[in-house]
Amino acid sequence: MVQAAERRTGRDETADERADRMWGELMQEIRVAQMGVQILFGFLLTVVFTPKYANLGDTEKTIYIVTVVLGATATGALIGPVSLHRLVSGRRIKPRAVEWASRLTFIGLLLLLVTTASSLLLILRVATHDAFVPWLVTAVVMWYLVCWFVVPLWIRHRYTTK
Repeated sequence: MVQAAERRTGRDETADERADRMWGELMQEIRVAQMGVQILFGFLLTVVFTPKYANLGDTEKTIYIVTVVLGATATGALIGPVSLHRLVSGRRIKPRAVEWASRLTFIGLLLLLVTTASSLLLILRVATHDAFVPWLVTAVVMWYLVCWFVVPLWIRHRYTTK
């Protein structure tokens, strides 16, 4: 019989059952983010081979290089939990693996946000040289922050029982 201290309030599950559930949920979340970052990163890798790249100014080339590096780091962080799981599987440390995978995922989401913003900045600078580009990129980043962090944190605060 499972000890009462091992049970969590709100759900009738052990610490191991909770870790299994949380791992499954985390993997579903990561699949969505991985797809987005891999498509974006793949697109970025092709840009350097287009004729337009040679005509970019130094600033645009710098933005491009920074964006590719950000995309690579976001990809690494979002794929990291898969490697983590494979290397620690069967070691009876799933709760710790879930914690670390969650951290990697959060870092990956932050890097994906910056990669997306940087990509948008590059594309809009190439498409138009108007002064509104930084404002437009800032507005999109603010929208991402609202969708990805403000609303979830507000919901968490509003509906979490004290």
